[in-house]
Amino acid sequence: QVQLVESGGGLVQAGGSLRLSCAASGRTFSSYVMGWFRQAPGKEREFVAAISWSTLRTDYADSVKGRFTISRDNAKNTVYLIMNRLKAQDTAIYYCGATSTGWDTTHVPERYNYWGQGTQVTVSS
Repeated sequence: QVQLVESGGGLVQAGGSLRLSCAASGRTFSSYVMGWFRQAPGKEREFVAAISWSTLRTDYADSVKGRFTISRDNAKNTVYLIMNRLKAQDTAIYYCGATSTGWDTTHVPERYNYWGQGTQVTVSS
C-alpha cells in the first residue's frame, strides 16, 4: 500500500523557517516526480515545488523561488521542503504528492497518483 506521510508543519513567525518532510513507502518511486502543493482556505490547491526522484531536476512556483528548496534523500525515501523567509501568505495546508505522468504535468494536481494527508503551516505576521 502506497503511503505518503507529511510532517514538520507548525506555527512560525514571519521571516522564520520550517522544514517539511514527506516519507514515501509502499512502492519504488525512482521513476516518479514528487511535488509539494498547498491549499489555503477558500482557494484551490496550488503548485509549490517539484523534484524528479531520478534526475534531481527541480521546479518552483514563482512565489517561492529563492525562499524554498526541495530535496530528497534516497536512503530514507523522503522528500523535503525547506522553507525560509516565510510570509503570512505562505499559510496553508501543505501536501506531498507523487506523479508518474512525467515532468510536463508537475504543476497539475489532477495528474498526481498519490497524496499525503497534509500538514498545516501557519505564519503569523
